[in-house]
Formats: sequence, C-alpha cells, structure tokens
Amino acid sequence: MLSRRQAIGLLAGAAPALKLARAAGESLEITPGPFKGTRESLRDWQVPAWYRDAKFGIWAHWGPQSAAEYGDWYARNMYIQGHRQYEYHVKTYGHPTKFGFKDVIPTWNADQFDADHLMQLYKKAGAKYFCSMGVHHDGFDLWKSTHQPRWNAVAAGPKKDVVGLFKKAAQKQGLRFAVSEHLGPSYNWFSTSHGSDKTGPLAGVPYDGVDPAYADLYHEYPKDYNVASNNTGFGGANIPDSWKLHYFKRIKDLVDNYQPDLLYTDGGIYYEEYGLAVVANHYNTSAKVHGGRVEAVYTSKTPRDCETGTCILDLERGVASGIPANPWQTDTCIGDWHYNKEAKYKSPKRVIDMLVDIVSRNGNLMLNFPLPNSGMLDAEELKILDEITRWMAVNSEGIYATRPWKIFGDGPVATAPPATGGRGNPFNERNRKDLTADEVRFTTKGNTLYAFMMGWPDKEASIPALALGGPNRVSRIRNVELLGHKGKLKWTQDAGTLKVGLPEEKPCDHAVTFKVAFA
Repeated sequence: MLSRRQAIGLLAGAAPALKLARAAGESLEITPGPFKGTRESLRDWQVPAWYRDAKFGIWAHWGPQSAAEYGDWYARNMYIQGHRQYEYHVKTYGHPTKFGFKDVIPTWNADQFDADHLMQLYKKAGAKYFCSMGVHHDGFDLWKSTHQPRWNAVAAGPKKDVVGLFKKAAQKQGLRFAVSEHLGPSYNWFSTSHGSDKTGPLAGVPYDGVDPAYADLYHEYPKDYNVASNNTGFGGANIPDSWKLHYFKRIKDLVDNYQPDLLYTDGGIYYEEYGLAVVANHYNTSAKVHGGRVEAVYTSKTPRDCETGTCILDLERGVASGIPANPWQTDTCIGDWHYNKEAKYKSPKRVIDMLVDIVSRNGNLMLNFPLPNSGMLDAEELKILDEITRWMAVNSEGIYATRPWKIFGDGPVATAPPATGGRGNPFNERNRKDLTADEVRFTTKGNTLYAFMMGWPDKEASIPALALGGPNRVSRIRNVELLGHKGKLKWTQDAGTLKVGLPEEKPCDHAVTFKVAFA
C-alpha cells in the first residue's frame, strides 16, 4: 500500500523522489510534485483563482532594521560613512566598529506585537491576503530557522516566531498567507559591514563585520573581495556556489515549514537552477497540501521570468501600462519600506486611487504598512487604514473577483501616452498625481460593469466611454446604481455620453462606483 506521502506525490504527478543535479555534483532536493526546477516545466503553472479574485493584500515589512525606526536598508547604510543612516547610528548607538548591526538586533523588542489584533484590522480593511516578512537582505530570519540558528526571531530580538504567529492569525481571519524573501542579494548587499571609515580618527579601522565570530550574520568573503566596488549591493558576478546553495536551503526551509500561498522574491528568480528549484519546491509543496492542486503564487520582478506561466510579474512602486494579458502585482508602501519616524505617508486618496487603477488594469495591490519597533501601527497609519476600511465597505463589490473591461479607463490620464511603454515600469508611482472626477476606471463581473469615478463631480456625472455604440461598442444600458446610495438615479445614455444625476450627498470619500447593467 502506498504511504500518504507517496499517494499525494502520485496525485500531483510526481515521481517518488525528485532531485536537480548541480554542476558541482551536489543535488538540490525539492518536494516531489508536478514541477521540476526548469523553465520549461514551470511554464505550465497557472494563476490560481483565489489570487485573481483577491485584488488587495497587506504586507508587514518588519524586522530588526525596524528597531532604529530610521528607514529602509539601515543594516547596509549604517556602514557607509557620510550616509544619513550612518550619521544617525553614530549619534544614537555609537560607532559601527564597536556597535554594529548585531547589536541593533537585541533592541528590536516587539513589545506591543499582537498578530491577531493586526489581522483583524487588515481583514476589516478589505485585505484578502497578508504577507509577512520572512528574511530581508540583512540575513535575519523571522522564523525558527534551521540554517540560521543564531540570527532568527525565535533566538534573538523579540524571541517570537513572527512568521508562524502571522500565519496563524491570517488563517484565523480566513486570509491567504504570503511571505517575502529578500535573501538572494545579501552576500554583496551586506559587504559594507566589512568596510571602514575613509576619514576621521577611526579611518581604516574595520567595522564589526570582519569579526569571524559573526560571519554567520555578516558573511565570509575571500581575501580579494573588493567592498568598495560593490556600490549597489545587488551585483552577482562574484557570488560563490556555496552561497547560492545556502540561499536555496534557507528559502526551502521557510516554504517547507510554513507552506505560504504566495512567495514574494525581491528581484528575479535568483541564480538560475537554485532559484528555479525554489519556485518548483514552492509549487510542489502547495500541491502536497492541497491534494494535487497548485494553489501557490510566486512573484518575480523580471518580466522574462513571467512571460509564460511560471510566476506573477511584480512591479515595485509601479503600475503597468494598459491591460496586461496576465495578472500582475504592484507592491508599494504608504511610506518607507522599513519604519521611518520621519517618513511622509501617502494619503488615503492616493492609496485608493492606486488600488482602483491597478485592479482596472488586471493587477493586484500589495500594500505595506511598516510596523515600528514595538510592532503596533502608529496613529497616522491607523487613520489611513480606517479610511481604506470605510471606502471598501461601500465599494468593494467593484473590486473583488472582477476582471478588466474593454478599456481600463477614460480621462486625460488614462488616454495619455504611457511614459514608459510596454508592460509598465517599476518605481513610476512617483510621477503619479491624484486622480480627479475627470478620470473613470472600469471593472467587470459577469454581465455587470463597474465605473469608478475618481472624484465627486458637481450634480452630474458624465462618462463618454459609455456612450451608446461608439468606439467601445457599448450596448444599451438598462440601469445605473451608485454603490452606497439607496435611492434611484436619473440617467440618460446617447451616442455622446452616459449622464448620471447625482444625489446631494456622496456615499463615500474619494472614488465613487456606478454599477451599470446592460439591456
């Protein structure tokens, strides 16, 4: 008789064991299942329905770098003389020759962290999935890590299984669970910890990263490694196979233990065979959990990775052009990625504008609310979350489980030539302005069309894109409703436009939604 594991493996189309041979002769063992760690095999992956329907997720980009509450990439930049975070670190903690990132980690106390309370807020705000940080470039794992036993959230810092607590809380609220991993570039990214000041009384004195006692955090480098030449932290030409294998084992450990519905990778599929093995293991683990169905999603920021099947294209702080054929995702933040007490947050209107615009273009929004050291949202974050909650209570019908219409929108912004052509550009959100009542965005669900007017016009709304006939070949409209308004509306449709008389009071702040039924 087949064991339960063998039966699940055969149901998922797997051989009893699956290994990927590496050039060095060592194998990468992945969970048996329908996928092999090759690009050809992974092209057969299809986007699960839950992800296409979810549209909105919330992310806690949180970890020991949040302890300083002074912005993203703190662990790297605190070792760059002249950088604002270096200056802050010296003033607040001391010089990095003596007080390094290893010493920052114990100050991450998370003394107000309550995963259940946060998840209740996120569900109420309309999130359908939640993403926990798994590991950032700083190499600190937020779970009880097999391959990073000293520098993880159970052994150090808050001494809590952050990933596990978040997963349990998400499941309790019925949310899909995601984790983010940013580990791939860590080898070069963290090399600044092996540098030294160039000027001043401590010029030439190595930072604490050179201490071999902490090589499991700061990495070991060959004697000829040039820290100064690695300006961006994301170069990959000099990364040894030993690190690539370690990367694979760390992320496999995360996936095997927490079976996330979504695995976010900060970059593309790293190191080819190693990264492809990560993706295949993720999908096969999902098949094992779901009786042969692959319910999992993997995101990549490299368009090539996601051209056919394989994964979801993620545009960091960016929005796609037009309506891409495949679902995609924006990941962005209301402020900085890691908590910054000096950050200026996006307004609730800016967030809602982005959500509607992204969904109209066949995308999902994963929005980061950075947690402070304490683990509890600050007062301004709670106000933003509350406004999203109130807006979603009125308009979410036009968001969830919808699909794009013939055009994503109409108006001066929608019809302007895209600044970057193609599928869109990461980081293009900085060029966005708040949308007005001149802009409309569309979604569909079955035979219903939702038209989001991105502001409140005076007395009457006009939507030329819904004119009878016209370039969009619009059918005769049978009825128009305004979500959140109980009364009937007066409206007319002709060959020039759809005009809708508005009630005296708007049903919500920010975008309003017309529900359109055709004859």
